[in-house]
Amino acid sequence: MGDVSDCLTANDWICGEYFRTRSAELVDATVQHVAITAVSVALGLLVAFPLALAARRWRRLAGPVLGLTTVLYTVPSLAMFALLTPVFGVSASVVVTGLVLYSLTILVRNLLAGLESVPEDVREAARGMGYGPVRLLFRVELPLALPAVTAGLRIATVSTVAMTTIGSVVGYGGLGNLIADGLGEFFKAEVLTASVLCVVLAVVADLLLLLAGRLLTPWTRTGRRRPSTLRREAVAAA
Repeated sequence: MGDVSDCLTANDWICGEYFRTRSAELVDATVQHVAITAVSVALGLLVAFPLALAARRWRRLAGPVLGLTTVLYTVPSLAMFALLTPVFGVSASVVVTGLVLYSLTILVRNLLAGLESVPEDVREAARGMGYGPVRLLFRVELPLALPAVTAGLRIATVSTVAMTTIGSVVGYGGLGNLIADGLGEFFKAEVLTASVLCVVLAVVADLLLLLAGRLLTPWTRTGRRRPSTLRREAVAAA
């Protein structure tokens, strides 16, 4: 075995010298990857929320909304970015918009499923306590829908971390830029390192969302059931 600095010349898959000489590049790519993923998922959630509410309020819209989001998910990523480039130019907006559209099929379905899982007697109890539509939604329905929403958010986030790499076709793929460059030059250490970092980002994001979901829904861990509590409060109020 030669010196560790020779691994670049030997084009090894694992190379400590690569980390030392390209650390700034790795950090920049990781930061861009995280930023694009976070913005895309956040915007996707903001768009999916009113769509899910509309689909629940007007049942005849549920089929078209779910169908449209499914169709969008089937569009190949390269085609999606090509269609969006004339609108947004070669920019990060192309990648973010594409990822937002892809996330809708997961987020809308889970939001709708979570809202529909709220027992009707719980809604009636809340209305009996004087809850209006907005207060009912944010104080009762959304908290009870959180497990389904969190599950969808986890899937959408992990999927977005992976799909962000495709943004390398327009130069905004985060770690995908390094993977593309490494494949073009057959630079093994660059390809492996960027790929492993993508996996690490996905796992960390999933664990953080899992933890956040458990902290926000303690009754799912302790056996406390909010619907029962709400029913008892409604009876007491009556």
